[in-house]
Amino acid sequence: MYFFLLNLSLIDLGSISTIVPKAMANSLWDTRDISYSGCAAQLFSILFFLSAECSLLTVMAYDRFVAICQPLYYGTLLGSRACVHMAAAAWASGFLCAALHTANTLSLPLCQGNALAQFFCEIPQILKLSCSHTYLREVGLIVAGAFLFFGCFVFIVLSYMQIFRAVLRIPSEQGRHKAFSMCLPHLAVISLFVSTSYFAYLKPPSISSPSLDLVVAVLYSVVPPAVNPLIYSMRNEELKGAMCKLIAGCSSEALTL
Repeated sequence: MYFFLLNLSLIDLGSISTIVPKAMANSLWDTRDISYSGCAAQLFSILFFLSAECSLLTVMAYDRFVAICQPLYYGTLLGSRACVHMAAAAWASGFLCAALHTANTLSLPLCQGNALAQFFCEIPQILKLSCSHTYLREVGLIVAGAFLFFGCFVFIVLSYMQIFRAVLRIPSEQGRHKAFSMCLPHLAVISLFVSTSYFAYLKPPSISSPSLDLVVAVLYSVVPPAVNPLIYSMRNEELKGAMCKLIAGCSSEALTL
């Protein structure tokens, strides 16, 4: 679990670093300009980290399924080599998805100017600037990617159905509580990530508006990476103890000064 959390932390760090610093710099300098190469790099990075996160969350659901439903086989099914292979597959799937979408999106001719109605480069906003007869192939890629992500979501749902069935059969209330506390944060992050991502990329144009697009973009691109470390780190008793000691030490120093 901690190996997968390490990978998730790296993905969250990369996702936040791709979007937030540039948005803050534009806000401080009162500008919305971004170079073509910068937009391409930002688009690739966002797609890379978001796709890798979706794959890794699916792997983590499988990790929890094996740990709770088949604990005797955990060492066999999720040994160190298997964990490395699954994490590498998550990163590789993110790279492949990002490369395909970035190359295809940036090859579209822009007929509606060069002003994006968003604080970062993302596919839906770029498609709004493209010629109407050329963006269908990218829409096809988005639909294919949506089906792939939907398959991951279905796998996660089926895994958690089995997990909850196993947890409800645990005779000890303390054991059930421990199992639920391990699974529910992960499930909450998945629900937020999947729902906002699907709504951002597959919502009908009739309900689209600049303010709604901004809220949805923040939800799926900034909130999950910012919330994930808080959710998972606060479950670690050693980390909570270290944080309490740090806060207590800072408070005592402040009183001494």
